Amino acid sequence: MKRLTENAEVLGRALREAGLKVVFTNGCFDVIHRGHVELLEFARSLGDVLIVGLNTDDSVRRLKGPDRPVNTLRDRAAVLLAIRWVDFVVPFSEDTPERLIRELRPDVLVKGGDYRLEEIVGADFVLSYGGEVKVFPYREGYSTTSILKRMRSQS
Repeated sequence: MKRLTENAEVLGRALREAGLKVVFTNGCFDVIHRGHVELLEFARSLGDVLIVGLNTDDSVRRLKGPDRPVNTLRDRAAVLLAIRWVDFVVPFSEDTPERLIRELRPDVLVKGGDYRLEEIVGADFVLSYGGEVKVFPYREGYSTTSILKRMRSQS
C-alpha cells in the first residue's frame, strides 16, 4: 500500500512488528531526475519497504532559496509515490530528517551524494542499534540545481 503519511512513529513501529526490513532516504525531490530514480531503486533494493522523508515547502525554501521549490509538497509526494520503488512518503518541516529517523528507526539509512558517513544526519543513531548506513554515489550532472540553471540559461 503506497501512501503519504505524517505519523512516522506509528508507521515505523507497524513495519517493524510486521518483520519488514525498512529503508529510509530523504530529500527535497523538487524536480525528479535520473539521479533521484537511481537512488530510489538502489535504496529499495536494500530492504522490503522504502520510506522517503520529504522536505516541506517551507523547509525547501530555507535550504534552497526563495525560488524553490518549483513543485509543491503535494505534487512532489504524488510523483514520488508514482515511482514503483517508493512505498511511503513522510513530510518533515525541519531542515534535517533527524526526528523522522529517530521515530522510524529504519534498518537502513541511505543518502545520495558525496557524503562521508560522519556527515550523514542520523547515521550515528541508526548504527547505534545495529542498522546500516549506505551512500549512493553522486551522479555527475544530475542535480536539480544544475538542471534549473541549464533551463534558465536556455530561456
